[in-house]
Amino acid sequence: MKTIVGILAAVIASVTLPAADPPGFAIWKAADLRSHDAALSTHVADDHSSRETLADYGDHRFRMLYRDADGNPEQHDAIIDVVMVHSGEGTLQLGGVMAGTRTTSAGEWLGTRLDGGDRHPLGPGDIVHIPAGVPHAFLVPQGKHLTYVLLKIPAARQK
Repeated sequence: MKTIVGILAAVIASVTLPAADPPGFAIWKAADLRSHDAALSTHVADDHSSRETLADYGDHRFRMLYRDADGNPEQHDAIIDVVMVHSGEGTLQLGGVMAGTRTTSAGEWLGTRLDGGDRHPLGPGDIVHIPAGVPHAFLVPQGKHLTYVLLKIPAARQK
């Protein structure tokens, strides 16, 4: 009996258990994102969007946004936007000049219109890096939607 117990103890001691995830680790599986997408589509506000913060780490955060119409143009003086398209289709209008500009907080701007700039079609799987200080807007065709995960990063981290 002692031999069996000794062998079992040796086997158990040699088994490597998976390490716990480090603090701050997060993973959003495709099925989880589909559930978030479906939920957001049922809570669309008057501005034709719905959003949820997936995680906020203080100096950067992940959000998921659903849009079923064009969004207002915006510009962030010190924030980089990284956009990962999850579902739907749309167009990123990038650059140009914002009209009807108002500040929403320090270094954050919203406009009523974006004149000029370039247009980039977007679809599932596309990833976009929008530098700080560049006006941009998400355009969504009538009857369609665009859902994306947005990572907001301080521009100073880019250096």
